[in-house]
Amino acid sequence: MDKRKIMRLGKSSLVISLPKDWLNKNSLKRGDYVFANIEKDFSLKIQPSPIVVEKPEEISLSISVDEKGESIIRKIIGCYLNGYSVIKLNSAKIFTVEQRSSIRSVMGSLYMMIIESTSSSKTLQTLMDESLASVESGVERMHIITNSMCQDLLWAMKDWDIDLAKSVISLEDDVNQFSYYLLRLIRMASQNPSLANKLQLDMIDCLDYQTLVQRIEHTADYTTSTAENLIELFENRQFLPKEIFSVIIKTADIAFSSYDNAVQSFINREVEATNAIIDSQEEIERLGETITPIPYGGEQDEKDILCPICLIRDNIKRIGEYASDIAELTIDRAYKI
Repeated sequence: MDKRKIMRLGKSSLVISLPKDWLNKNSLKRGDYVFANIEKDFSLKIQPSPIVVEKPEEISLSISVDEKGESIIRKIIGCYLNGYSVIKLNSAKIFTVEQRSSIRSVMGSLYMMIIESTSSSKTLQTLMDESLASVESGVERMHIITNSMCQDLLWAMKDWDIDLAKSVISLEDDVNQFSYYLLRLIRMASQNPSLANKLQLDMIDCLDYQTLVQRIEHTADYTTSTAENLIELFENRQFLPKEIFSVIIKTADIAFSSYDNAVQSFINREVEATNAIIDSQEEIERLGETITPIPYGGEQDEKDILCPICLIRDNIKRIGEYASDIAELTIDRAYKI
């Protein structure tokens, strides 16, 4: 690192000299202009031009002949989350049917397309421009989808509307798309002060938003799981006693409302509602305990009811816990220095 002394120029101005090597590399001379920008971390960025076009990050991955599709998907996701815009996949032989299918299945979730393809190589490229994105806007849109899943599931439970429950499951992919994209943005911003400045994020923002995105994504996961268990009960023609199911619906209503209020409080930086959200977990716990002692005599029909209902109860409890986590995050964020 080149250390420069701050010197006085005239009565009120302070200046530093610019490195000669940097001036030569950028063909700058006396009288030329440079552009100074204060970054989010309060560092000063000096550019010879106000527009800097950064070359997309590329990576090449070697795919083994017998590599499973799940392994390839995990590699592609890992590269995507770490900011690579071009991912080249190369195999010693031709890709198997499973491998090709796995590559195509993950592309939709990552906003990527294939720009080059042969029997033994594929090049994927992102379709989004991170510099034009907004983390806050993305979180809001991600939450709108997840919250609609929660509300639709509640109505599906009240009316035993299995078509509505199936529509809840179909929305999970949309939430996953936002999750991957937002986590990519946040990880890139944490390493790139220039991008962080464009996104109006500092390091604490990156940590807070990463936690928030993960909690929203997990809420969508557990909502989907609940919808699947509701469908299982319906398809097996297993209907719960009214007094038990009414408790489940009441618990879900509290958990889903807590989740919505928690995210809205985070976005609007409102601490007032957070204590009520956190305290609501006691009511969710109490109602969950009333569902727990379901009698089981070992019969298959009873098992068909017991397993899905326990999963539904636990899923709802997890959503309530995520709402509490988001509420606590909102409190911490409110007192950020």
